[in-house]
Amino acid sequence: MSVPLLKIGVVLSTMAMITNWMSQTLPSLVGLNTTRLSAARGGTLDRSTGVLPTNPEESWQVYSSAQDSEGRCICTVVAPQQTMCSRDARTKQLRQLLEKVQNMSQSIEVLDRRTQRDLQYVEKMENQMKGLESKFKQVEESHKQHLARQFKAIKAKMDELRPLIPVLEEYKADAKLVLQFKEEARNLTSVLNELQEELGVYDYDELQSRVASLEERLRACMQKLACGKLTGISDPVTVKTSGSRFGSWMTDPLAPEGDNRVWYMDGYHNNRFVREYRSMADFMNTDNFTSHRLPHPWSGTGQVVYNGSIYFNKFQSHIVIRFDLKTESILKTRSLDYAGYNNMYHYAWGGHSDIDLMVDENGLWAVYATNQNAGNIVISKLDPVSLQVLQTWNTSYPKRSAGEAFVICGTLYVTNGYSGGTKVHYAYQTNASTYEYIDIPFQNKYSHISMLDYNPKDRALYAWNNGHQILYNVTLFHVIRSDEL
Repeated sequence: MSVPLLKIGVVLSTMAMITNWMSQTLPSLVGLNTTRLSAARGGTLDRSTGVLPTNPEESWQVYSSAQDSEGRCICTVVAPQQTMCSRDARTKQLRQLLEKVQNMSQSIEVLDRRTQRDLQYVEKMENQMKGLESKFKQVEESHKQHLARQFKAIKAKMDELRPLIPVLEEYKADAKLVLQFKEEARNLTSVLNELQEELGVYDYDELQSRVASLEERLRACMQKLACGKLTGISDPVTVKTSGSRFGSWMTDPLAPEGDNRVWYMDGYHNNRFVREYRSMADFMNTDNFTSHRLPHPWSGTGQVVYNGSIYFNKFQSHIVIRFDLKTESILKTRSLDYAGYNNMYHYAWGGHSDIDLMVDENGLWAVYATNQNAGNIVISKLDPVSLQVLQTWNTSYPKRSAGEAFVICGTLYVTNGYSGGTKVHYAYQTNASTYEYIDIPFQNKYSHISMLDYNPKDRALYAWNNGHQILYNVTLFHVIRSDEL
């Protein structure tokens, strides 16, 4: 910006010098000295002294120099009228001088126009530079904010990972335990090989007992590896968008290999029809399904399909029904004593969700509330064949304050809500009859969860979110101790 402005200053200074020169020099060039011009008596001027005569025809015209309102140069000189004798030497000189002045005036006008264009260009560039400076400031502020957000996210991630360090230390011990199992298996294999060569040297019954003991320990180890503590929930995967705002969908965790059917139940009350899709692909891409009619309408969204049967709460009752989907007949019914129903102790979102049936690695569960437990959550382990209550745990968590709940490896996990920002913040361990408050966030993508159930076969959470069928993957940490084997 400084170079074009300096250029304009030089041009304007040059114009001022030219104007000053013309005002001082032109009169002397034509033989007139402005300092000697004086008024004669009677208002006439003496020509012999270089002043204007009284005769109008021989009078002199006065030209001056100045600048107009737009800064352009205006030149005026003292010259005789054109009616005077052309042979006059001063007239000739004056005419030549006038031509020079006219040429100079034209040049000055051209220079003035160029100067005006340069000035407009400079002003335009100045505005562009200001805008560019403002953009640089915005980029700098945005960069600082982005770095601050990244630092905050990294810090939060480190805070999240720090509690897992002790768990990883236990993993090292678990790895040593697995290596010990492998070593024992190799030893037994070696013994069996030697036994084949030297029959009768070892007691066969004792050897068989050692093999059975090792198999049992390995089986217990594998069972514990299948379970673990919930530490994370993935981002949601939208499988399909269908149905009303409320409903449930699921697969059978005990279905035989190749049986990938999907079960779909729209609504939370006064409905009897269950849709069966042949596979997840059919469920996602087509509307080809088989419909099963239940003998009674269901209540809530806590239904579950387990080992070929569907378990559901009969509408407006505390009765649980086991219905065989192959024979389409009722196999068993049983009442949950003192369980609230008909919107007495529902989840926070309502919807007749008083009794919630669910499954995990350990079998079938029922989650509900009773007056005897002051409306707090009650957990019951059910026999999947007879529906008999095997064991019950009373918690201190109000059921109406829970958004949804699910069971993983015998631990009940409860969400703090069903809409907006949602997280898992309460866990009750049935194996130890203890509870803890936790903080495991997960994305509530469509803002209204009316069903959330765990499938131990898929290691995934099935959710119904405002007319969308959703899947979440879960992260479990497995800790194995040798004293538990």
